[in-house]
Amino acid sequence: MPPAPVLAQTRTSLADRVARLEQLQAQQGSGQNLELLNQLTDLRAEIQALRGQVEQLQFENEQLRQRNREQYIDLDSRIGRLEQGAVAAASQPPSEAPLPAQEAAVPADAPARPADPVSERAAYEAAFDALKNGQYAESARRFQRFIQDFPDGEYAPNAWYWLGESYYVTQNYDVALESFQSLLQKFPDSNKAPDALLKLGYCQYELRQWAEAEATLNRVIERYPDTTVARLAQGRLRALALERRQ
Repeated sequence: MPPAPVLAQTRTSLADRVARLEQLQAQQGSGQNLELLNQLTDLRAEIQALRGQVEQLQFENEQLRQRNREQYIDLDSRIGRLEQGAVAAASQPPSEAPLPAQEAAVPADAPARPADPVSERAAYEAAFDALKNGQYAESARRFQRFIQDFPDGEYAPNAWYWLGESYYVTQNYDVALESFQSLLQKFPDSNKAPDALLKLGYCQYELRQWAEAEATLNRVIERYPDTTVARLAQGRLRALALERRQ
């Protein structure tokens, strides 16, 4: 099946042929009407068939984009879990015998205990599952609650990033931009910082903030040369240059 641009061009060409034949029919006598009518019928059938092919290609393309997005989100989640598991294993102290009940008691004026890592992980995964399932409003709500409950937790940088993504995919670029900025301000050394900086540039691009987008995307290239985010930034800069010419 030919690609969509070729099909669209073919449809335009066929439409022109139909228009010319209709004009010719109006100019000529009735003796050729039947032949012209047959040609018009055939051409219209071709156009209808091509229209169906274009719609099918558009649908398949959208399905492919959806699958790629889901695979990317799932892969990021799995990598994050592996990284967090490795860090936890490396930092876990050797096991000790439990203290007697009296010695293990915490004084009333002792500092608060750190957040339960099991609860933190469960809350993060619940928000992430909503995102993977396309429940973007619910995902945003859950990530916001997670950030309130675990502002400095292990998953906090990822939560800020995916909060921004949940807004970005629904084209709420202003709010997405604020989420990516918050991540970069609070966790500048996070492993999500490169992606957040790139998406910040994307948001500025979508908001037609050309100067800001150009500066941000160039910063991505300078800070993270020879990386995927740098190549993506270069591609968006080329698109930005084309937009500015229009």
